[in-house]
Amino acid sequence: MSAAPELVIGVLLPDLLGTYSDAGNAVVLAQRARWRGIDAGILCVTADTSPPAGCDLYLLGGGEDAAQLFAIEWLARHRTLRRALSERASTFAVCAGLQILGTTLTDVQGRCHGGLGLLDLTTAPRRRRAVGEVITRCVLPGVGLLTGFENHRGATTLGIGVRPLGQVLSGVGNGVPPASRRPAGRTWPVGPSSGGGIEGAVTDRVVATYLHGPVLARNPALADYLLSRVTGQGFPDPDPPEVPDLPGLRRGYLSPTPPRRARFRSHLKPW
Repeated sequence: MSAAPELVIGVLLPDLLGTYSDAGNAVVLAQRARWRGIDAGILCVTADTSPPAGCDLYLLGGGEDAAQLFAIEWLARHRTLRRALSERASTFAVCAGLQILGTTLTDVQGRCHGGLGLLDLTTAPRRRRAVGEVITRCVLPGVGLLTGFENHRGATTLGIGVRPLGQVLSGVGNGVPPASRRPAGRTWPVGPSSGGGIEGAVTDRVVATYLHGPVLARNPALADYLLSRVTGQGFPDPDPPEVPDLPGLRRGYLSPTPPRRARFRSHLKPW
């Protein structure tokens, strides 16, 4: 009988919240842990299984509106897991996963739905869908610039006790600028389209973002930050030779957003 892994990563509802291969973030985390000599295992927890409450790190990915509402009900029903998310474990959430952890979500019909309430944030529809490449300056130590692809209609407002993950240099992000940048008399959310806003959310237990990619494959420093946070160990080692093209890929991701982004957006349906 094999021993249990030192680090257990739980991927919650990959059958519903798997847009843009967000479950690949778990593969990145596990491999980077193994490169540092930490035995890491991945548990994929689908909707028809009983979720374990003992994972060290839980991942939530992106998904459509119906999948979001199901995920909220499913997570709320499994109280032991919800307690683990709120009191013990760390969580990394992407896009719909970010919204699910908030207090409320308002759909395009104006109906307000309750979230899990693990993050003090609310999400409401933007006038336009945010689609394209994003670059943000991350607030977490040692992470630097983050890149990813956003595709969402939500604008997320952070409450007390929640910091943004980063400042938007290019793209939309949360779609709601900090309070200090909101002109008086203007109704939010509308969101900037050329930087100046904020992206994601951070607390003592949660790191959340709108960035796909998978975002941890694009941004290994963020993966190492999450691993260090969970294990209490430092991860100063450079990337191993198995990924020699990563610096080149990063340079490409961090280049200015190409003009074709605007042309692509013009063909989107207004939902």
